[in-house]
Amino acid sequence: MRATLPLLELTDFPAIRRKTLEILQVNLGYKCNQRCLHCHVNAGPNREEMMARETLELILPVLTSRQINTLDLTGGAPELHEDFRYLVAEARAAGVHVIDRCNLTILFEPNQEGLAEFLAEHHVEVVASLPCYSLENVDKQRGKGVFDKSIAGLQKLNALGYGRPGAGLKLNLVYNPQGPSLPPNQQGLEADYKRELGEHFGIEFNHLY
Repeated sequence: MRATLPLLELTDFPAIRRKTLEILQVNLGYKCNQRCLHCHVNAGPNREEMMARETLELILPVLTSRQINTLDLTGGAPELHEDFRYLVAEARAAGVHVIDRCNLTILFEPNQEGLAEFLAEHHVEVVASLPCYSLENVDKQRGKGVFDKSIAGLQKLNALGYGRPGAGLKLNLVYNPQGPSLPPNQQGLEADYKRELGEHFGIEFNHLY
């Protein structure tokens, strides 16, 4: 067998060093108000798997002890966790930047009254998923009526200052390809989204990913 260690020792490849941990992403559970065909965790209204409170209570100590500056909350719909607002408030009080990966329609669900206002009050960055800027494509992927509710959600966030220049409330969108294909050029797609959503619905946002 050929010895490979000398080859590794002689390589001029730069040493790999661990950098500081900056973001902690936490999945709060699989319950969601949508049934998206592309969902990689099979989230939906009938899923009951949610993070236990005792586990959730470990998040803040990890953030502070490791000096992690960003908490990225996902799901399912993370807002459906009964302790979502508690966790956000505690993290923000500790000076941690919070990202909410929001599907937009959650803003209009029962028992979610005041959610958009809560996010704005705590300066939570909203990363909203919107697979396309056309009704046909969005409803095909996410269900009938989702596009209209998503647009209403974006308008609600805009009214609170999200995505507006100088407001300090970040609103970013996430694009999902419609099929087994790679997304187009990000810069061009972002320009398309801003043009279509701005011209037809008066919507503003910061960036598209």
